[in-house]
Amino acid sequence: MLRKENPNKDSGIFTKTDIRCFVIDGKVVGAVQRQAAKGEFRANLHLGGTASHIKITAEERKIAIAATKAMGLVVAGVDLIRSKDGPKVLEINSSPGLEGIEAVTGKDIAGLMIDAIEKHVRAKNKKKGTKKKTKTAAAK
Repeated sequence: MLRKENPNKDSGIFTKTDIRCFVIDGKVVGAVQRQAAKGEFRANLHLGGTASHIKITAEERKIAIAATKAMGLVVAGVDLIRSKDGPKVLEINSSPGLEGIEAVTGKDIAGLMIDAIEKHVRAKNKKKGTKKKTKTAAAK
C-alpha cells in the first residue's frame, strides 16, 4: 500500500533525518546521515536534503546487512531511522544513488559496487562452466 504520510510521524518517531547505509557484498562500506530540506519530511538529497558523516552502531550495521541479504542483493542502500526501540528499516534500495556518499565518506563507492558485481558475475559464469563440463563428461 502506498502512503503519502510521513512514516516517521506515523510510527511515533518525529525526525527529518535518516541514515543511508551502503552495503556491498555483505559489508557496510559507508554510511551517511541525511537531513531533509525545509518543508520536506523525506531526507533524499535530490529533494534538497543534505548528507553528513555518521558513525553507525553495531546493531545498525547488522540490520543493514541482514536487510540486504534478505532481499538477495549484492549491492543495496538501506535507509534506517533511530527510534527509542532501536533502528528501524525504512527502505531497501537495489539501485542506490551515489549522490553525497562519496563526498562524505571519501570512498570510491561506485568502484566498490562495480568490483562486487563483476566478482559475482565471474563466479556465476565459472559455476555455469563447471556444470557444463560435468554434464559433458557424464554424457561420454
